[in-house]
Formats: sequence, structure tokens, C-alpha cells
Amino acid sequence: MKRILCAVMAVMMLFGMAGCGKDDGLDEITVVLDWTPNTNHAGLFLAQELGYYYDAGLKVNIIQPPEGGAEALVASGKAQFGISFQDSMAPALSAKEALDIVAVAAICQHNLSGIISKGEKAIYSFKDMEDKTYATWGSPIEQTIIEYCMNEEGGDFSKLKMIDSTVTDVLTALETDMIDTVWVYEYWDVVKADMEGYDYCYMDFKSVDEVLDYYTPVIITSGEYAEKNSDVVKRFLTAVKRGYTECTKDIEKAADALCKADETLPRELVIRSLELLQDYFVDDNGEWGYIDSARWNSFYGWLYENGLIEKNLEDVGFTTEYLR
Repeated sequence: MKRILCAVMAVMMLFGMAGCGKDDGLDEITVVLDWTPNTNHAGLFLAQELGYYYDAGLKVNIIQPPEGGAEALVASGKAQFGISFQDSMAPALSAKEALDIVAVAAICQHNLSGIISKGEKAIYSFKDMEDKTYATWGSPIEQTIIEYCMNEEGGDFSKLKMIDSTVTDVLTALETDMIDTVWVYEYWDVVKADMEGYDYCYMDFKSVDEVLDYYTPVIITSGEYAEKNSDVVKRFLTAVKRGYTECTKDIEKAADALCKADETLPRELVIRSLELLQDYFVDDNGEWGYIDSARWNSFYGWLYENGLIEKNLEDVGFTTEYLR
């Protein structure tokens, strides 16, 4: 109830704002998360806690998303930045009336998602998902990724029993046999399972085919906003980069900032998650935010070839110019 109330209040505050304004000489902007605060967001909250936004001449409001996510709010200008994912951006970018959104930085350098199941179900490969239940949120891209992984490992996708996802707690859903499998993020739900001594199996997507190693999550803004406010975008990303870079150096400090933002988060889980995530916040050169065009285009090319988007999105939906 506390999280729901906070989310409702945050959205009410958002629509009461006039967008990007001045507050005591600071440019005021709003960032919409993709979900409740978690370790993917640690750098955003650490930058706020350490005054990096203030140093950049910004006042930053970080809020939780309304139903439907951040994309529509960012595209409409009701928020200046948001957290999204390359896969969920694709339909919005390829629609006849495409949303004006663009990824300006990658939070993580690799796709850290996959499928978790109860250990005793013996689901050791995607083929083993045959005759099992899977909790789906109904996305054609999501379901095609599952189908592709099953086909690649000799499975029959038609034998997978898909049910609408009502999962609020992954481990409880698995333990009570509400479902057999579900899509999760490795360095949250899997870490939680480890810490609770839960017997599970986990399979990641990128191990099946590197084309599935797409960017998730990313920071987005609107193309129009970026064009008109390039200096604000650069200053914001500079501050955020400082925050995530600091996450890789001081996990305790990052955990403090995140747990301050959401007091319901288990600190031990946050610490363990950040210990594993810190190497994925930056690339092999130690740089945060970089988006490789070949990897971005490879995934969108795969979506186009499989008929999941309406047009070819090569070199569409991302830019690295504001990181420089």
C-alpha cells in the first residue's frame, strides 16, 4: 500500500508540474522510473544523494511510473527523462504514429534477464519448458523470444502453456505452483533466491544467441526535448554518469542512497545485487552509458526479420552524442 500510495502521489505531482522550469537558478526536470526503486536505479539516487545534480545546475524529481510505463510521458513532454528497455521501445518506434523517444545512455551493458523455475521441476534448458506453465505479460516480442529460445534448443513452443501473469512475488508464485516459469532479472530475483536458499534453475537469454544481448534498461528522452535542451541533457547525463561510476567504487554508499529512497528494500539484498551489478554498469573500458550501434541494430534487425516491428529500425532510437 505504501508503494502504491507513493506512486499515485508522485504521478499527481508530475502532472502538476510545468515540465522543465527554473528553481533557484536550477533547471528542474523529472525522471520516470520503469518500476519501483531497485539496484538498476542506484546511480540515479546516488547522484541525487551526493549532490551531483546540484553540481550540474539541476533539480531532479525521480518518480515511479503510472500504468503504461515511462515512454508515453517522455514522448508527450510531461517528463523529461525515463527508464525504458530496447525491446519495449521497439513497438513505439516502429508504429505508424511513432513515439518521439530516444535512448541516450545504457544503464547496464548487457541483458541480465532470463527464465527462473523451481529446482524440482528440472527445467535445465528452454526445451524443458515443454508442458510447463509460463507467466506472460502478453507482449509479442516477449513470447517470440521464448519461442526462439525453445526452438534453438530443440523444443516445441506449442507445448508451452502460457497464462496471464499475476505474479507479484516470484518465489511465492513458484513455490505454490501458481506457475512453473517466469521472466526475471538475474541480479534481483535470482540473487534473492540465492539468499533465501531457494532451490531454483535459471537460464539467461543471451547464452542462447548473442542477438538477445540487447540493451536493458536504458535512459530515454524525447528527440524534440534533446534538440531544444541539449545542454540540460548533457549535464544530466554527466551527473548520472558520476552516480553510476561511484556505484562501482562504493557499494555501501550506493546502497544507503537506494534504501533511503525506498525504506522497504532489504539492505542485504541491495548490497549483494550491487556487488554483482557493478561490473555491468560500465563497459570494458570502464565507461558508463555507452551504446554499441552494432548490438543495437542487431536486435532490431532480428525483430524486423521476425515480423515483430513494422519497419526497419537500423540506427533508430538511440544516440551517444550527449555522453561526449
